[in-house]
Amino acid sequence: MSMFGDGLDQAVQKAFTRPIPKSAGAQMRYLVKQLKGTKAVAQMLRVSQRTVERYVKDQIKKPRPDLAARLENEVKRRWQPQIRAKARQKAAATDGIVIDTRARIGYTAPIGSTDEDRIRHLTVALPPRYAARLFAAQEQGATDQELQDITAEGLKEVYFQDSGRRAGSLEEVRFTDIQHLEFDL
Repeated sequence: MSMFGDGLDQAVQKAFTRPIPKSAGAQMRYLVKQLKGTKAVAQMLRVSQRTVERYVKDQIKKPRPDLAARLENEVKRRWQPQIRAKARQKAAATDGIVIDTRARIGYTAPIGSTDEDRIRHLTVALPPRYAARLFAAQEQGATDQELQDITAEGLKEVYFQDSGRRAGSLEEVRFTDIQHLEFDL
């Protein structure tokens, strides 16, 4: 489960102009069309090809909770690709990205300054270049740790250093024990 990757996906999904298909049959038909066949969908969802065919024909209507979740996630990942791309582009070019988090945050700094990690609740608007870096890294298959590092760097610059107006000697921001994380475009 990728906390950062899922958070970025959810932020982008708020830009959807139409809701995803509701019924399992409609979702399955959408995926079959996207992946051009029932075999690919069956492998992706870890079910038999026959099961996929039965959903497509509405012979089965109610998937098990785990399958229902996988099905919905896969549809959301592919839904309205142009709108998703436009939302990412806008965030990366002009709007930036807002992070709302409750986590243990502290920093490495020269001796004599308070660098104690503590649970903080922050809502910080990161500039467009961080949105661009996060989305680019996500598209290249970055790990959650890599996405977390980019976010920590953004928090260091914007929140702790106030975009260069203070704390110039900060070395590294620690961002751990994440209890809540949400991105917004």
